Amino acid sequence: MNTNNRDILAGASTATRLPAQDLDRARRFYSEKLGLDPVDERPGGLLYRCAGTDFVLFRSTGASSGTFTQMAWEVDDIEHVVAELTRRGVVFEDVDLPGLLGGGHTSNGIAEIDGNYPSKGARGERGAWFRDSEGNMLGIGQLVF
Repeated sequence: MNTNNRDILAGASTATRLPAQDLDRARRFYSEKLGLDPVDERPGGLLYRCAGTDFVLFRSTGASSGTFTQMAWEVDDIEHVVAELTRRGVVFEDVDLPGLLGGGHTSNGIAEIDGNYPSKGARGERGAWFRDSEGNMLGIGQLVF
């Protein structure tokens, strides 16, 4: 048992919660477009698991603004993932932001991002963003070494 109150949450796992105004529509999107099916469900909620981490879609009358990345997956081959998801009908965002290389915008749906967290040991990251059926902004990232 951790007796240090300062880092009481440091050993706890995290789980993302994403709102869905139409849970059935969201289930179809995640299954048909992303190839993900819930590992468990309860009234008003669907639990998904990816590589040992969880996220939940929950029925909500509210909606996210979709102006920021709410959840992202780290992948080994972003070009392959973006191409496959595009083939399935996922629409990637054209992003134009300061801090992105190549003029600050995406190219073929993928952005080159300078810098990364030192603990990850990468010099940068490649990223792509899309919205799910409920307007939640989701991302795909690949570390650049």
